[in-house]
Amino acid sequence: MFVNHDDCPLEDLGGGVRRRILAHAGGLMQVEVHFDEGAVGPLHSHPHEQLTHVLSGEFEFTIGDETRVVRAGDTLYKRPNVVHGCVCRKAGVLLDTFTPQRQDFLGSR
Repeated sequence: MFVNHDDCPLEDLGGGVRRRILAHAGGLMQVEVHFDEGAVGPLHSHPHEQLTHVLSGEFEFTIGDETRVVRAGDTLYKRPNVVHGCVCRKAGVLLDTFTPQRQDFLGSR
């Protein structure tokens, strides 16, 4: 299966955050998340495993009880149901991979 980046709309989530749902099939989903400087990914948890790869920018991430600054090239792993969130320190883009798929992101698609 091929996914053309131009065919995936960039959704404005508000607060300086935009999301582009990329490939999703079977038990996997990949999502690009764009952050303006100062934008917040609020603390939350979900039952999905998640990998986050920092494509660009700089973020202060909290996963569980630990907070670190991450930059382009860094990758984070989030276990299911662990509270996590971030603050964007320099505008950037994250690439999130979920298993299973985030059905809540697909909505009426």
